[in-house]
Amino acid sequence: MADTSQSGNGGLLNGARGGKLTRGLAEALKHGDVALALGVVCILVVLILPMPSWLLDMSLAISMTFSVLVLMVVLFINRALDFSSFPTVLLIATMLRLSLNLASTRLILSDGHEGTDAAGQVIEAFGNFVMGGNFVIGIIVFAILIIVNFMVITKGSGRIAEVSARFSLDAMPGKQMAIDADLSAGLIDENEARRRRKELEDESNFYGAMDGASKFVRGDAIAGLLITFINVVGGIVIGVAQMGLSFGEAAENYTVLTVGDGLVSQIPALIVSTAAGLLVSKAAATGSADEALFGQLGGYPKALGLAGFLMLALALLPGIPFLPFMLLAGIAGGGAWLLHKRNGAVELQRLQEEAEAAAPEPVAEETIGQTLQIDQIRLELGYGLLSLLSAEGGRRLTDQIKALRRQLAQEAGFVLPSVRIQDNLQLPPNSYVVRVKEIEAGAGELRPGALLVMDPRGEPISLPGEETVEPTFGLPAMWVEESAREEALFRGYTVVDPTTVITTHLTELVKDNMAELLSYAETQKLLDELDGEQKKLVEDLVPNTISVGGVQRVLQNLLGERISIRDLPTILEGIQEACGYTRSVLHITEHVRARLARQISNAAAAEDGLLPLVTLSPGWEQAFAEALIGEGEEKHLAMAPSKLQEFISQVRQTFERQAMLGETPALLTSPGVRPYVRSIVERFRPQTMVLSQNEIHPKAKLKTVAQI
Repeated sequence: MADTSQSGNGGLLNGARGGKLTRGLAEALKHGDVALALGVVCILVVLILPMPSWLLDMSLAISMTFSVLVLMVVLFINRALDFSSFPTVLLIATMLRLSLNLASTRLILSDGHEGTDAAGQVIEAFGNFVMGGNFVIGIIVFAILIIVNFMVITKGSGRIAEVSARFSLDAMPGKQMAIDADLSAGLIDENEARRRRKELEDESNFYGAMDGASKFVRGDAIAGLLITFINVVGGIVIGVAQMGLSFGEAAENYTVLTVGDGLVSQIPALIVSTAAGLLVSKAAATGSADEALFGQLGGYPKALGLAGFLMLALALLPGIPFLPFMLLAGIAGGGAWLLHKRNGAVELQRLQEEAEAAAPEPVAEETIGQTLQIDQIRLELGYGLLSLLSAEGGRRLTDQIKALRRQLAQEAGFVLPSVRIQDNLQLPPNSYVVRVKEIEAGAGELRPGALLVMDPRGEPISLPGEETVEPTFGLPAMWVEESAREEALFRGYTVVDPTTVITTHLTELVKDNMAELLSYAETQKLLDELDGEQKKLVEDLVPNTISVGGVQRVLQNLLGERISIRDLPTILEGIQEACGYTRSVLHITEHVRARLARQISNAAAAEDGLLPLVTLSPGWEQAFAEALIGEGEEKHLAMAPSKLQEFISQVRQTFERQAMLGETPALLTSPGVRPYVRSIVERFRPQTMVLSQNEIHPKAKLKTVAQI
């Protein structure tokens, strides 16, 4: 029982020690900078202080493991820059090997006379294994390793590093210009350009550092050769002259120790040199070493098949061993067949993917949400008018609609929503329908390939053709052949093509419905797109003083009377002023109209600069004022129907008479009754402007043409 308890206590003690060691290692890994500094200090200590043989064995094993680790990392990285710390690793590995060479040399020269285990078991094992009882063989093998490392791998990797550094430096301006060109063209953003510049700088620094680090490998190989020569000569001299050994005993002991020491240091050096050569020769190859090597070597089954055929031919030659060459021929031929089969499957899969990509995608079923969406403006064409969408010579319908959107934005400050154009097989072939929010707003019938001719004087058209009615204004017109264009223009007729007929009709319908088409979202967009200088005005006004919906209603009132809202800052200033004394949208609109007096007066003026007016008589002014009932926002017009009919008749007669005289006057009223007069006039003459006295600019030149 006592033994069991003691054994258990010992296990607990060992576990506690192991736990402390694990915690200490974890703590050291957290502080990598301290661990690296301690490692370098230990390497420097080895150069000065003697090392026992057991510690030398452990250090040589660490050197071998570290070299293999470096080689494996180089094999598995995708790019050379993924191991950008390799020059530093190479320097540390070289210093570690040289310090261990010095420590082993100290042990060999001081204790070599005692036997081949004087410098530790690792050096003895390498020496006996390679030499096989014959020190001449060991020396020759060691010399071959030195030659391979120094003359082939080290020299080649150093040359590759030197050329790569020079080419990388020469190519840097061109790569920099390519990055700047991609950035200017908008192909990459600023962050991507910055990342590429950093990668280019890292690449240049890496190859420059590799060029210098390759000199460490070369120096390491030369130092290993000199150390071996010194160990052999110095050991024999010490063994014979100081330790009393015979020349044969001294040669055997010190040769085994020297060759073992050289092998145990040169093999890690050879591994690290190979890693350096693989890293700098990776160049533009992407992916790990196996992907780059086997992917490119195995990518050509014909080459592999020809190599197998050559091996088969060599196997059949007399005097050549049949089995190895035949085996290689079978492996190469089988590999070629498998690669050809795999490439065929890959090509078939690629063709299938291309065919699937080229195949038309199935029409997705519309969701309920898509079904509920309403087109703001939709133009439906009969199949006979679809040719208008591909007309040439600048008369294509889509181009004219784009020009219409630009024109409305400039004239009215209103951004026309996108016009959806679709064919409708239910319509007659040459008919079209314009719908505003899914409701028919206008329709017409065209003659593709013909021209629409109208007489601005209203007289009959004396040209052969098909009589019709112009769909926009309902004027008498005639469809004539294209060949009659010159004669029609000579006679002073107005000549338009079918595309222009649709565009004109669409323009008038949009102007009639601009107020309805100005949505809440469009209003918010107009406010968001104001210049930075006007942002403060918007912030003070919305939503503290008035909501976006209130601004929308004011703008709709203006658009309803075809008042441009392009001067949005002035409109917002007027809204802010009016909100100081009223919340009525009607009164706010009237105040804004007064602020837009210059614009309104200019829009109503004739070509000669005069503003023709038809004034409202004092009697009618009093009649409208007395017909207003209610207070504040509840005020509305309550006029007798007979009185309204009389007013409508007089307005119609007066304006028709002025139209016959070539005048297009505006109706002038007092500010208090203007909106109510307008609400009546717009029902039978929507194009007639109704102005109040506050909307006449002081510098406007007036011309009174009539009175109602």
